[in-house]
Amino acid sequence: MLIAEIARTSREVAGTSGRKAKITALAECLRAAAPGEAATVVAYLSGELPQRQIGVGYAALRDVPPPAAEPSLTVPEVDAAFTEIGAVSGAGSVARRRDLVAALLGRATRDEQGFLIRLLAGELRQGALDGVMAEAIAAAAGVPSAQVRRAVMLRGSLGPVATAALADGTAGLQAFTLEVGRPVKPMLAASAPSVEEAFAKLKAEAAVEWKLDGVRAQIHVRDGDVRVFTRTLDDITARLPEVVAAVRELPVRDAVFDGEVIALRPDGAPYPFQVTAARTATRTAKDTEPVPLTAFLFDVVHLDGDDLLDAPGADRSAALVRAVPEPLRIPRIVTADPSAAKDFFDDAVARGHEGVLIKSLDTPYTAGRRGAGWIKVKPRHTLDLVVLAVEWGHGRRQGLLSNLHLGARDPETGGFVMLGKTFKGLTDELLAWQTEKLRELAVREDGWTVHVRPELVVEIAFDGVQQSPRYPGGIALRFARVLRYRPDKTAAEADTVQSVLSLASGR
Repeated sequence: MLIAEIARTSREVAGTSGRKAKITALAECLRAAAPGEAATVVAYLSGELPQRQIGVGYAALRDVPPPAAEPSLTVPEVDAAFTEIGAVSGAGSVARRRDLVAALLGRATRDEQGFLIRLLAGELRQGALDGVMAEAIAAAAGVPSAQVRRAVMLRGSLGPVATAALADGTAGLQAFTLEVGRPVKPMLAASAPSVEEAFAKLKAEAAVEWKLDGVRAQIHVRDGDVRVFTRTLDDITARLPEVVAAVRELPVRDAVFDGEVIALRPDGAPYPFQVTAARTATRTAKDTEPVPLTAFLFDVVHLDGDDLLDAPGADRSAALVRAVPEPLRIPRIVTADPSAAKDFFDDAVARGHEGVLIKSLDTPYTAGRRGAGWIKVKPRHTLDLVVLAVEWGHGRRQGLLSNLHLGARDPETGGFVMLGKTFKGLTDELLAWQTEKLRELAVREDGWTVHVRPELVVEIAFDGVQQSPRYPGGIALRFARVLRYRPDKTAAEADTVQSVLSLASGR
């Protein structure tokens, strides 16, 4: 298959907001792929590289050579080129990678260049996320979408599932089973603005658990061997010896647990998320005393030979209680009373945690999907910030100013401190309005980014604050999204960086 066909499909998918139209376009492309290309095609159309990271940054994508006149690049050729680029290391590696990228782009047409640059830059936002892609695989292979979703859950990756479905249909999908030692996609939670609304959705007695600001951990046990995986299915076992030691003491032969690991202060309050993330992201230096992590388990999907994925939540909870002592289990209550749940929520937040998860007692473990069985409730933080710059959008947002650079006011200098970026929460109406407004405020443009006079105030919701060396203030907002613009406020009335720093300290 030519890369030109994938670029055309990507453009078509990005140009429509209809889910069915996206699925149809993706399915047609998958049907045209050769058997050995399916996994790579799925990755590219999902905006990912099979190689994950290959060391190519924006600098290597700035000077694009003249495009080729006719398409000739094939999927295997591009995949091989990405593998070669990712393997470059040592002295002169930056220049060598830049040369290889230029050679690849020089063989691409203008349309193919645009697609490959967005793919390498992680900017291929076209609405082909896992749910849509799973539906497209099902349509291309002529199999039920539920079978595809379950296979993806068990295999943890769309590519191998697409290969099996297109080659062998239902029989190929049925070959995917739960294996202790191979991580499965984690179950995800929907959101509700309040405990009362969450209970209104479930309409029944439910479990209410602390929601920790830690790192999701899926823990596999087999005959004393313990493996720990993140929600993105990366193996971090070697980085968490204290977690491995605690789980190894459990009276189980083989099991798959779902839980969270978190760094706690001596008084039991959580450290900022960044402390936990640092422990799970890299191995701790030998001369650095590591901050210990505590594991809290909240689910079990396999226990001593029994698969529990399809068991109701109440049964899985009972199995967890039998296998795991209370200190290793997430604190929880079971109630039908929203007021009792609200008290539990308030207590969790007062202890420094994110909020609560409210879980149906009947729902099976539907991994990889944000179903109605789990609902998270968190207090919402908001700030009035100033737009400092904005980036041009891609896909459906082509020609629109989309990704906002957000700044807090610094009274000491009279300037603004950048806290991060967001393109979340913007409706079509807001996109059109901010494009017109920000172009009026523009002072300079450097291709990707339009820098504006710091006058426009926007109300931003976010989940928390974390340390970040990426921005001048050393902090960044987590999961920032636009609520509304505040034309009634001037930039002098925006929130200060000191108020944000007080949130980051958590004390």
